[in-house]
Amino acid sequence: MRDLPKTIFVCLLLFAPGQFARGADTNSHDFAKWENDIAAFEKADRTNPPPKHAILFAGSSTIRLWTTLASDFPNYRVINRGFGGSEIVDSTHFADRIIFPCEPRMIILRAGGNDLWAGKSAEQVADDYREFAAKMHAKLPETVIAFMAWNATPSRWKQADKEKKLNTLVEEFSKGQPYLRYIDAYSVSIGPDGLPRRELFRQDQLHFNADGYKLLAERVRPFLPKD
Repeated sequence: MRDLPKTIFVCLLLFAPGQFARGADTNSHDFAKWENDIAAFEKADRTNPPPKHAILFAGSSTIRLWTTLASDFPNYRVINRGFGGSEIVDSTHFADRIIFPCEPRMIILRAGGNDLWAGKSAEQVADDYREFAAKMHAKLPETVIAFMAWNATPSRWKQADKEKKLNTLVEEFSKGQPYLRYIDAYSVSIGPDGLPRRELFRQDQLHFNADGYKLLAERVRPFLPKD
C-alpha cells in the first residue's frame, strides 16, 4: 500500500487532463535511425557494465559531447546516455535498453532543443517531457529526474522565445513534485548585452566548448544528491 501514492502520481501524469497539449504523434517518428547508437551502448555495457544507482545523464548532443562528466563530478558515479540529434521521445522510447538496466538514482535530461527546431511547439515538447517522466517513474518510482533547462545559443537564437517557454512549462510542471527537479541553465550563456556569449561555444555556435561546460557543471552541481 505504501507504493499507492506513487502509482497514483504516475497515472495522473499519464491520463489526467493536460496542463500541456498532447505531444506530437510518434507513429511516424523514425526511431530506427538511432539503432546503431543504442546498440553501441548495449555492446559497451556488456563488456564494461555501468555502475548501478549512478547519476545518469540522458539526452541529445549537449550530453553526448560532455566528455568531462567524470572529472566535473568526481564524487559521483556518472553514466553518459546522450546521442546527438535526438529528441525527448527518443530517450523515452529507448529507456528500456539504455536507462532502466542502469537503475540510476538520478536522471538528468537535456533534450528538447532539436524537437523545437524540428517544428514542435513548446507545449508539445513539454508534454513529451511529462511522458518521459511518467515512464521513468512507472519503472523507477524513487529516481529523481531533473530537467536541464535550455540555454541560449548563437546558432539558434531565433528560437530563444520557444526555448524560454519550454523552460517555463517544465519548471511549472516540476514544482511540488518530490522526485522532479528543474535546473535553470538558460542564463548560463547570456552576456551583459542580453545575447549569447559566442566565446562559450564551438565553431558551430551551437555546442558548448570546455569553458561552456564548466559553467554548465556549476549549475548542475547543487542539484546532485548530498549523501
